[in-house]
Amino acid sequence: MNEVRTIELGNTREVRDELNSLVLAGKKRATAGALEWDYEEGEPVERVGEKFALLDYKGKAIATIVATRVEIVDFIDVPDEFALAEGEGDLSAEDFRKSHAKYWAEDGFKVKDDSLIVLMYFEVL
Repeated sequence: MNEVRTIELGNTREVRDELNSLVLAGKKRATAGALEWDYEEGEPVERVGEKFALLDYKGKAIATIVATRVEIVDFIDVPDEFALAEGEGDLSAEDFRKSHAKYWAEDGFKVKDDSLIVLMYFEVL
């Protein structure tokens, strides 16, 4: 019950290192997951107040984050506010959609406008 789940950002060492650096610098305060793809093995959606151990590429915990807001929206409806909090790219929803469609496609998931996306805002503890 008091266990802390883990969270890994990115799927390569380079991307994970970059994203973790943004988190630790306070520039990345949100992350997204495709409900159909990233939660396919029955992993529960994050809850407000839930804590996570942020892992580096070797699986070592480098920080603890806490979910402060969680929303599920259609891919087409991801707002600029989220893109700004995510801290990647040019910080616009349009750039978010372009870069994340490419990211998920490289992993084998073709995102559509109505694909459900989990938006998790967080703070580093």
